[in-house]
Amino acid sequence: MADELRHLTHLYVLDRARNENFSRGGQGNPKIRPVEYRAHGLAIKGQLQDTFSDIDDERHSTSLSADELKALGSIITLEGEDAAYPLKIESLQAFSRHRKTPKVPQWLLLSVQPATEDLPERAIVWVADTYRPQFLKLFEDYLEKKITKASEDKWETPDGNPANRALVANISRIRQSILDDLWQSDGEPPKSGLRWWELWLDPSEQSIDSLQKFASAYELKLLDHSLALNDRVVVWIEATWRQLEILPFTNVPIAEIRRPEFIDTIEDLLPGEQDEYVDDLASRVLPASKDSPAVCHLDTGVARTHRLLSNSLDPGDLHTVIGTSGNDRQGHGTSMAGLALYGSLDDLLTGTGTVQLHHRLESVRILPEPDEPDTDPLDYGTVTIEAVAVAEIAARRKRVFCMPVSSDPDRPGVPTLWSSTVDALAVGTDIIRDGNQLQLLSQPDRDASRLLVIATGNVDSYQPDHRLESDTSGIEDPAQSWNALTVGAHTNLVTVPTDPEYAGWKAMAGEGELSPHSRTSLPFGKSRWPIKPDICFEGGNVLTDGGSGYEDRHPLLSLRSTGMHNDLALTSANATSAATAQASRLAALTMAQYPDYWPETVRGLLVHAAEWTPAMRAEFDATGTKKETKLELLRRYGWGVPTEDAVLRSSRQSVTLVTQDTFVPFEGNEYKMRRFRLHAMPWPVEVLESIGAGDVTLKVTLSYFVEPSASRRGWRQRYSYASHLLRFELKSPTETETEFISRINRDAEDDEESTRTTPSSGSDRWFIGPNQRNLGSLHQDIWEGSGQELAASGVIGVYPVGGWWKRNQRKDRLNLPVRYSLIVSLKSREQDVDLYTPIATDLQLPIEIDGA
Repeated sequence: MADELRHLTHLYVLDRARNENFSRGGQGNPKIRPVEYRAHGLAIKGQLQDTFSDIDDERHSTSLSADELKALGSIITLEGEDAAYPLKIESLQAFSRHRKTPKVPQWLLLSVQPATEDLPERAIVWVADTYRPQFLKLFEDYLEKKITKASEDKWETPDGNPANRALVANISRIRQSILDDLWQSDGEPPKSGLRWWELWLDPSEQSIDSLQKFASAYELKLLDHSLALNDRVVVWIEATWRQLEILPFTNVPIAEIRRPEFIDTIEDLLPGEQDEYVDDLASRVLPASKDSPAVCHLDTGVARTHRLLSNSLDPGDLHTVIGTSGNDRQGHGTSMAGLALYGSLDDLLTGTGTVQLHHRLESVRILPEPDEPDTDPLDYGTVTIEAVAVAEIAARRKRVFCMPVSSDPDRPGVPTLWSSTVDALAVGTDIIRDGNQLQLLSQPDRDASRLLVIATGNVDSYQPDHRLESDTSGIEDPAQSWNALTVGAHTNLVTVPTDPEYAGWKAMAGEGELSPHSRTSLPFGKSRWPIKPDICFEGGNVLTDGGSGYEDRHPLLSLRSTGMHNDLALTSANATSAATAQASRLAALTMAQYPDYWPETVRGLLVHAAEWTPAMRAEFDATGTKKETKLELLRRYGWGVPTEDAVLRSSRQSVTLVTQDTFVPFEGNEYKMRRFRLHAMPWPVEVLESIGAGDVTLKVTLSYFVEPSASRRGWRQRYSYASHLLRFELKSPTETETEFISRINRDAEDDEESTRTTPSSGSDRWFIGPNQRNLGSLHQDIWEGSGQELAASGVIGVYPVGGWWKRNQRKDRLNLPVRYSLIVSLKSREQDVDLYTPIATDLQLPIEIDGA
């Protein structure tokens, strides 16, 4: 094949981008429910007045143990009528506008519950007692004021539309809120017995103090730590549901209540001959220097005295945030460390040459031992923050965080405290400790971004149709993280053991298929949540006897790694944890090879280099032009399997170009000015034209990190979780640059207003298509066409859309630069074509000699 000799470095493209300004058209009107405005307005206003009166009555009848717990506001529920007419949640947040005094909240949107088959959409709103008249005036103005300017909508009255029509018309009912309305986890809240609850509070100055007074007054146990995000403070309390039902009528600023996610435990040579192989390999290993990049394991710890690990894991890099020792007594962390340092050991153990390592190991134990004393429960988000901080304080070096542990998902794809914490850490939010409170409140520092590699999680059981089991098993928390590199498992291990005990048995998955261990994001459905996994690595296979017998840890269908029983022990590892450890190894090697690459770039490069196995690709090809079916396959396989060769090197016939760029997407006091970037790519035009009608493959990957908004308010809107989103487009061969810029203007406006109904110009050449690839914070697609067409398509546009920065008008995020990595590769099947040399010449980069 043309790509067999990959010995060239990727090409870094510098100063080939420029800013362009957007021109904006008009804004679309929201969908408004047709109602007879006077009768509807009177009814809704009356319900609001009755609700305030009911709340006052409830307060008088509720016995509070302390005057300071009395509420300063009312929590009410606004219900919608029809999913076609969503509530206008933008109007449900308001602050005072006094210039000489600090802004105080008049009313706040606490959370939004999406409509279900049985229940309408519900918006939970806190209204300050002192601003009840102003809130009521929204509904009085609906009855008394008219908007007379021209509109595409039909007038509901002869003299114009009612004021606040988009808000009031879509409300079908207003009522008093109860604790059930604040429940945000799947299913009904468990209302019997004493248990721990996760409370999400509005981040007012007195939020923790109010809850502490409440807990003290009612003799409830409160954990002595909390986690502050940019728009919520998260705390944990032990109580019965009945004890908490009074909360909506107190001054505790509760916005959401969830089921907590606490950390739980993880449950054919003679030994002497194995030891000889391990001892021999250890004598041939040359460790990396102390300042080399590292894989930092967040797991059960590591047995660092192992002969294959000790020289790559210093005692000062072995940490714990639980108990007193970072040593591994369960084995999981040690086996993952071996894979992250070496990959599978089989070939190395039987080899004879020197093994030069280019990265090191770190470890932070985040899981308790089975015999450790019971302590107050710790949540995954807090532990992850502490683990990251411990490693970064101990040593300044490049690192990739490997987290091969996961928890049952709450709702498929929906961000949680843990996944939002991962996203905040990845985007470079500072970790601040204020007493017992951990804070992730600072603006993202793009120079402090982090790469976290996370496992999709493993299936709970095996069925004859292993792929159906994987497709119905949603990826586990926090693998839905937008910014993490999420890793699933495939397998090429299909050999059946020769042991007569396994006569008649077979491997469940065929070569190149999804591993029977791996979960997928197919349960996300057609939602806007990211495509996961991003990539797959070898995770082993499962043996089956064709009936109810399964063997899921046979060494022949697993990977060899370091064990913990002694300093020379070997063990077998498999499933998505093993896949994640291998992906982390490749990320660290990339950091060593290309030290100037950002974490966003490293993530993007691993995904960019991935290819679907022949078995996977056959399924994609069978879909034809059905883009939605391709999306389903992406949610099963991600972008395929990367190889070390493709991640680290280019060839003459397959060249990878890397651009790292920073720009300010939104400017102006109200985010009115929007900019985008045009990248003039250094195409080898003459070479592409010489290929003519011959096939050329272009792959484009856009990788960036978003700042998360963890609270569940407004998530039915497309731009409520991510701070900002980016898109890419390629100039088509028949467009002028001016026409291309005009198309980007239209695409950005249509995308943000959800009005795009037809693909962009030239998109018929894309394998996935813009409507399917534009999910999450990593976008990739493959363009396949003639060399002549591609020669005339040498401009790529990167443009911003939406995001909570813009939607919430966040002044502290205005004019904040964002950065992204744009990775582009050209590939030709022609053996005698050299794409690399003319590009390197154009970029004035040294050209490497074959064989050098």
